[in-house]
Amino acid sequence: MNALAATFEADTSRDFHCLPLYDERRPKLKLRPGKALHHFRELLKDKENTEEVFRIFESLPWKDLRKAGERFLTSEKGMDLRVREPFLPAILDDHAALRRMPEGSLAHAYCDFMEGEGLTAQGLVDEFDRFAADKPKYVDQFQWYMNRMRDVHDMLHVLTGYGRDALGEACVLAFTYSQQPSPAHLFIGYMAGLNIGKQVKSSAPVLRAIREAQGLGKACPRIAEQAITDLLPLPLEEVRRKLNITPAMHYRAAHAVWGSMGVDPYDLLGKKAA
Repeated sequence: MNALAATFEADTSRDFHCLPLYDERRPKLKLRPGKALHHFRELLKDKENTEEVFRIFESLPWKDLRKAGERFLTSEKGMDLRVREPFLPAILDDHAALRRMPEGSLAHAYCDFMEGEGLTAQGLVDEFDRFAADKPKYVDQFQWYMNRMRDVHDMLHVLTGYGRDALGEACVLAFTYSQQPSPAHLFIGYMAGLNIGKQVKSSAPVLRAIREAQGLGKACPRIAEQAITDLLPLPLEEVRRKLNITPAMHYRAAHAVWGSMGVDPYDLLGKKAA
């Protein structure tokens, strides 16, 4: 077992497989595009309001999520990974341990990104917990899979090179759609792209960048199902080659166009509420 993962192995790991694979009390979510549109409009008022993002995903669910989760949870790789990496945020937020890994590694790039943006992996967990505070709780193996898809989000920024500007977030969502095909990923991604186009008239290839990101995600194995602790010590470029992640050319081109116009790409989706 990877030494870093072993540090965070939960005391309850050996009891995990005693839990039901899927709690049948979980609701069957329905597509509600009108509700998704409402929450997207609210998101435009404050792009940092992650609760609106969660509500959009609730309104546009991934139809085959249960099938994908059960397939992975019952696979040899999935069962092994649950023991090795019971809770990713604890691993990813231990920057002291990550910084002991080689210079130029994915671990260092991840720390640089998170520290530069003032983010923590636990922070996203806390935001989701606030959103779900009044919702029923389900105790099953499936919850680990759900959490893992959430917890790799910021890692995707590092692996792809997309920033946290509006187009960067839209591209990460399009990339994620090809891995976790919830309609919400594409809905937010393309709606954000259209909104960017309304705010700044330019030749920046915004929609092409989003389509490119969708293709990059399709060419890459599902990140949530990879052994993150195996990837962290490796050189960043080696990890990208291993996962078949190639440069996002249209995203870079869009930033170059905006740079020549003096436009701040971090202020293109909607201003953060005062």
